[in-house]
Amino acid sequence: MKKTEDHFEVLRRINKENNSSQRKLAEELGFSLGKLNYCLKELKKKGLIKIKNFQKQNNKIKYLNYVITPKGIAERTKLTINFMARKMREYDELKKELKKNK
Repeated sequence: MKKTEDHFEVLRRINKENNSSQRKLAEELGFSLGKLNYCLKELKKKGLIKIKNFQKQNNKIKYLNYVITPKGIAERTKLTINFMARKMREYDELKKELKKNK
């Protein structure tokens, strides 16, 4: 379950900003660099993202560009729906619990 949530968060972040460094992505997600690297490799292996190298023209620093594949978009959509359904169930359970306590 946690692995799925991690992949969901990585896909969401890549969708927002696909050309930042791994270090910056890891920091934004609250992941260690190793954990992010592992997630990216898993997502690539599943065909959900493509990883491309490009060079910044000014100082020739290499960056990685992460691109979500059509398969990745479909998976992100499925994960979003599952996430929202889980949150709605949690909300309903809390609502029932509050009614019992009144």
